[in-house]
Amino acid sequence: MDEGRMFCLLDVRTDEEAAVCSLPNALHIPMNLIPLRQNELPDDVPLVVYCHHGIRSLHTAMYLAEAGFENLYNLQGGIDAWAVEVDAEMARY
Repeated sequence: MDEGRMFCLLDVRTDEEAAVCSLPNALHIPMNLIPLRQNELPDDVPLVVYCHHGIRSLHTAMYLAEAGFENLYNLQGGIDAWAVEVDAEMARY
């Protein structure tokens, strides 16, 4: 993680999905590996969780909240909404 970052992007999509497109500097940990790798997540900056459409990331954020994480955010609409609303050149699937 870069020092001085004001938040951390957490991509919980599969490896195959992340290979299609991703947000710059995102930490990629597939949803099914979060319980095993949650110790890799920073706890000193807000965590913005995203997936394809926002459902898996919402469930991941809820799981992390129950595990004691704070400052959690779900990227509503996921990376697909990002591609439509922010970066029209991003690949969609």
